[in-house]
Amino acid sequence: MSLVIAIDGPSGSGKSSVSKAVARALGVGYLDTGAMYRALTWWCLEEGIDLTDRDAVAQAALVLPLEMGTDPADPRVSVAGKPVDAEIRTTELSSVVSTVATNLDVREEMRRLQRALMAEISERTGGVVTEGRDITTVVAPDADVRILLTASEEARLRRRSAELHGEASASSIDATRDQIVRRDQEDSTVSVFTEAADGVVLVDTSDLDFEQSVAAVLAVVSAAQERE
Repeated sequence: MSLVIAIDGPSGSGKSSVSKAVARALGVGYLDTGAMYRALTWWCLEEGIDLTDRDAVAQAALVLPLEMGTDPADPRVSVAGKPVDAEIRTTELSSVVSTVATNLDVREEMRRLQRALMAEISERTGGVVTEGRDITTVVAPDADVRILLTASEEARLRRRSAELHGEASASSIDATRDQIVRRDQEDSTVSVFTEAADGVVLVDTSDLDFEQSVAAVLAVVSAAQERE
């Protein structure tokens, strides 16, 4: 029987790094749904599509030539055969991705694609760890394990600052604040990822290091499997 794990949470909570480690530990596939929105944003910019033209962006989502890597050790993302892993993580793209991610027509198409990918990955690898926004409540409400991974704003800013700037000084944290706080505020207009819904387990990583965070999630998965 395949194991489907859905992990939700705000920016900087550790979703991506923890999800990949959990997938590796369990020997199953991985899907980064946030990267899908980033890839679409990059594609629209490459094609000269105005991100505020909601209809044009939604149409682009229907024809996006996207390839998602599902190996948690090397989850590459390509668009039209071009690897875009670095391009979709730039500060410039991060500052505009919410314009695409809050487009309701885009979200509908992305959810359809995400569900199809989850089913394919799960069948091929025996399971999948899917992370992003709306995963536990909208995309995969019937997942075997649903987790809301969260952390204090201070912890999230510190982690993302270290990731983007290589340090967590006061100046680098201030430079990161707008990206984290503003994006969460914008995305929260179309999805809920700050409070655990019924049946969703809350894992707060504010005071946990990376290894402890991974262990906490694996403990939730183990407990769920024992109940079955």
